[in-house]
Amino acid sequence: MRTLLVLLALLLGQTAAALEPVDYRSAAEEQRFKALTAELRCVMCQNQSIADSNAPIAHDLRREVLALMREGRSNDEIKQYLVERYTDFVLYEPPMRGGNWLLWVGPFLILLAGGIAVYRIIRRKQPAAAAPAADNEEW
Repeated sequence: MRTLLVLLALLLGQTAAALEPVDYRSAAEEQRFKALTAELRCVMCQNQSIADSNAPIAHDLRREVLALMREGRSNDEIKQYLVERYTDFVLYEPPMRGGNWLLWVGPFLILLAGGIAVYRIIRRKQPAAAAPAADNEEW
């Protein structure tokens, strides 16, 4: 039991260290920082932003983003800097380029193919159901 409590305390200590408070220079800087870090994906975690992640690399990326902001870089420049280091994976909404166009267009193509398939199935079943009714009316 004692070991469990020690391990729990260590775990909580690491979590608190990963999310240490930041001294913002202004409310605008805080708002911009939070919005920007929410748009960037943690390169180690599965689908978590660097704002939400407890991973050590997310902590480092948050510090890097704040440092770049204080250097006077724009949001686009900061994103470009991170893309150069970590590829488009760091962005939640990567730009459409030659290699990833299928990721952007694929869901719509699948939806269109499914709609066509449903339409054809319904169309095939309608004449089969209507044909016996037409034969009964002729008698």
